[in-house]
This record gives sequence, C-alpha cells and structure tokens, in this order.
Amino acid sequence: MLDLKRIRAETDRVREAVAWKKCPADLERLLRLDEERRALLVKAEGLKAERNRASEEIGKRKRSGEDAAEAVTAMKRVGDDIKALDATLADLDLAIESILVWIPNVPHASAPRAGDASGNQVVASWGDPPAFGFQPKPHWELAESLGLLDFARAAKIAGSGFLLFTGKGARLERALIQFMLDLHTREHGYVEVSPPHLIRRDCLFGTGQIPKMEEDMYRLEGEDLFLNPTAEVPVTNIYRDEILEGDRLPLYHTAYCASYRKESGAAGRDTRGMLRVHQFDKVELVKFVRPETSYDELETLRADAESVLRALRLPYRVLLLAAGDLSFAAAKCYDLEAWAPGEGRWLEVSSCSNFEDFQARRTGIRFRPERGAKPEYVHTLNASGVALPRTFAALLETHQTERGTVRVPEALVPYLDGVREITPS
Repeated sequence: MLDLKRIRAETDRVREAVAWKKCPADLERLLRLDEERRALLVKAEGLKAERNRASEEIGKRKRSGEDAAEAVTAMKRVGDDIKALDATLADLDLAIESILVWIPNVPHASAPRAGDASGNQVVASWGDPPAFGFQPKPHWELAESLGLLDFARAAKIAGSGFLLFTGKGARLERALIQFMLDLHTREHGYVEVSPPHLIRRDCLFGTGQIPKMEEDMYRLEGEDLFLNPTAEVPVTNIYRDEILEGDRLPLYHTAYCASYRKESGAAGRDTRGMLRVHQFDKVELVKFVRPETSYDELETLRADAESVLRALRLPYRVLLLAAGDLSFAAAKCYDLEAWAPGEGRWLEVSSCSNFEDFQARRTGIRFRPERGAKPEYVHTLNASGVALPRTFAALLETHQTERGTVRVPEALVPYLDGVREITPS
C-alpha cells in the first residue's frame, strides 16, 4: 500500500501507475477526499483546543464561585460538533481506504514505459539453444513415453489442469525440489521454512493478491481461508505486525509449497502438457531487507534463481518487465525464461520482484535501523527459485536424445541415486 504522503508528493507517478497497471482506482476522488479529510482534521483540532480552553475556564469559575452554566452549555455544543466531525472523519477514512487498496505500487524508473509484455526488454541470456540432428519432441510426448506423467488419470482424479507424476517422474519432481532447497540453503544463505497451505484473507491482502486476484484463487466454502496461490504469501507474512531489530536484516527464507490457482483467464491456452495447471510445485525465495540495499538485493536474488537454471544446463534469458506488465505490488521485476526446444519457445520459470515497502505497509513489517530508533518499513522481495512444471518441461525437452530418453543434468545425479539417463519404465 502506498503512503498518502507519497501519493500527494508523486501524484503524476501514481496516476501513471494506475494507468499502466490498469487498476480500477479513482485516484482523483481519493485526492479530493484526502483534501477534505485534512481540512476537517484542522477544524476538529481547533474545536478540541477550544474545548480544552473552555474546560479550564469552567474550572476557574467553579473554583471562584462564579456561575459556569453558560460556559458548560457552550462546551457541550463544541463537544457535539466534535462528535459529528469525528463521525464524518470516520466515514471519510473508510471511503479513502476503499480506494487506497486498489492503488498499485509505482513502477521503478528503470521499468520500460510500455503498457504490456510487448515492451519487456531482454537484458541478459545464458547458454545456446541446443541443436538437434532430429525433430525434438514436446515434453508431454516424452513424459508419457517415459512413464513420467499420466495426464488421463490425473483428469480422472481432479479434472483437467492437474498432474499425476508417476514412477521416475515423481522421483524427478522430488529430486528437483530437494536440489533447489539444498542449493539455496547451503550456497545462498536462505533459511528453510515449511509454511501452511491455507492462507487467511488479511495475509493475501498484505502481499497484494487481494483484492485484485481474488477471483483466481480457491477459497474454502464457509471459511475465509484460501489455498496458497504462491509461497510468497505465507513466507512474507511470517513477520506480520512485527518490529524487527535492524541487526537481524537482511533475512532470507526459502520454502517449498504447492500452489493453487484457477487460471480462469487462461481458457484455451497451453491446454496440452504441464505449462498451465491448477496445482503446481515451486521453491520460493523471500527477502526482508533495509530500504537502501533493496535494489542490490534484487540483483543477487535474480542471480540465485539463475543459478538453478545454470546448474540444470537450461539455456535461458532474462526480461526486464515493462510498467504495464508488472504485478499489482511490484516496483521492478525480472522474468527468467527457459528455452523449450520441443515447443520452440521460451517458458517463464521465475519472476524476481522488488516490492519496496508496498507489502510491508500492508502487513505491518517494520524494523529499527538501530537500537531505540523510530521503526521504518522493511523492503520485501521474492522470486521463484524456481517453479517446477515449466522447468520440468524445459528439462525434458532440452536434454532429450534421439532414442527418446532424457539425460540427467550432473547436478541432479546425486538426487537420483546415480541415474544419468531416464529411460522407459
């Protein structure tokens, strides 16, 4: 959530953010209500000062034996005016809040000024797409021929858009999760957590998924609990409404958690295979840092996510997202896309975002720069480190052989008991 002071000071930038991110926020009405509220606050404070003076005067008159009835009546009128003003201010606060929750974060100055993904910029790449002496297969053909996934039986259990990993496929999925958790905890300094899969509404509001993305979430009937849409939500809310000591920062956490999304806006897209599903695994990276370091921390966060793809020998590219392609809460974001040769396209496997203090204001996460200092809001960042389904798909397509087998990247061999090639069951 943006501070009202910042909205007043950077109105043009906030107006641009609302337009870029296509948010239904009536900024002009918010500004009018805020101006009205501040004027009424001045009036209310003046009346309260008048009441205090009248109270002192009444006390003096009573002590000197003078009649204070007229002064008491006047003070009562002032008290009634204050009560009416307070009620009006409470209504204004609610009206302001109802608009404020729809004001998105302001894009960082480095975000390309464009309204959609067509404005995203490729800022880095690694590896060369493999050249095959044969026609590479798409991942769903490889997964079925190798007995790694059973799409038909998954649909029988839960409907379309869900996955059933089988045999070596289930083992490969588990190996990827374990490898990533080990990499981030042992080499990158993250502390592992295992969060709940059910999330309260206020936690989803805190990280910015609600109200904008509520229709894309699974909610438990009769309870205001939602299935986790991304582990960013529970991990960020670990320190909800806390004041951290500055010497504890930065704090890095990693978590494996299944994620659930309706993908209601994706009908007809990527219906084959495992690219767009309702339940998916990923390993999440979340940082809590001092404001002055957050953009350096974004670069190391991106490097941590990239290291997964390098270890898996997956060619990838890095996109700097345009202002209009940023999420509601993000100020700056890099997308990592792995090359999928069987489909001949790039697949997004991670988004690395800096939210500055936007989420911290909504979740109440602050820190003291030094002992006894006034608390300030932390900056939060997160990335997928990385998402499983598309990484799984890119891995199969990139490391396939003409014989229809899949070579195992060296980094995963220890997690598969020395298996170096996946062959049909």
